[in-house]
Amino acid sequence: LMLGPPGGGKTMLARRFAGLLPPMTREEILETTRIYSVAGLLNPKNPLVETRPFRSPHRSASAASMVGGGRIPRPGEISLAHNGVLFMDELPEFNRDVLEALRQPLEDKEISVARVQATYTYPARFSLIGAMNPCFCGHYGSDIECTCTPLQIQRYLGRVSGPLLDRMDLHVEVPRIKLDDLHSGPDGESSAALRDRVILARDIQQRRHQGSRVFLNSQMSPADLRRYCRLDEASHNLLKASFERLHLSARAYDRILKIARTIADLEPSEQIKMEHIGEALHYRTLDRKYWSS
Repeated sequence: LMLGPPGGGKTMLARRFAGLLPPMTREEILETTRIYSVAGLLNPKNPLVETRPFRSPHRSASAASMVGGGRIPRPGEISLAHNGVLFMDELPEFNRDVLEALRQPLEDKEISVARVQATYTYPARFSLIGAMNPCFCGHYGSDIECTCTPLQIQRYLGRVSGPLLDRMDLHVEVPRIKLDDLHSGPDGESSAALRDRVILARDIQQRRHQGSRVFLNSQMSPADLRRYCRLDEASHNLLKASFERLHLSARAYDRILKIARTIADLEPSEQIKMEHIGEALHYRTLDRKYWSS
């Protein structure tokens, strides 16, 4: 989830994200192609889907178009983003039913659509990226004066529920860019260099879980967490203190460990260190700053 005033670059960052993902495996290509075949969206000239999907539905999208619709439901946007990215810009502007429909697939990696004659289940393993302003005018918390009342801010933020926020692993604040930063800002890593680091981290994870049905840190079970996310005393104390102070859920606790494991893999580092836990915790504090204020 990226939160910040208009023009900060949230949409641009989301569109760059797909370019950081590693090439699709043969199994992923076949899975995605089957979904697009059922949806009738295959290109006759190139019937294989070989690039990761990037789906960006409009905020007026209905629940049926997101989940899947019709007498025999065709895959919706949630399944069309399988093995790719589902980007939802202006997240609070989406219908509440659409937002709540995301909760099951984010947890189970599949979406079930019930009809009178049968229940249809489609795969839905995707990276969800949400972008939103902090209020109606977009300037709450920035260096530009906000014109919204506290009640308006609360209502706007309240459109994104706590359970949905709890399922989003990274909460990132995107501040307004100043003119001086545009001209004199330091050059960062290129997308190609970042992608190489992602591919290396993925290789580390696949070797770690070789022989099991787990391929990524996000798929780890509680038993895997105990085995591969062992913490030293300082890291454990930091996580314990933050768990109590931030009133984190058990789901958030597990996800913080998975994120910390991934941050360590990106270094790469075999041991999860205190700075990895600290960074993972940092990504879970934005909702406390805005939704709890």
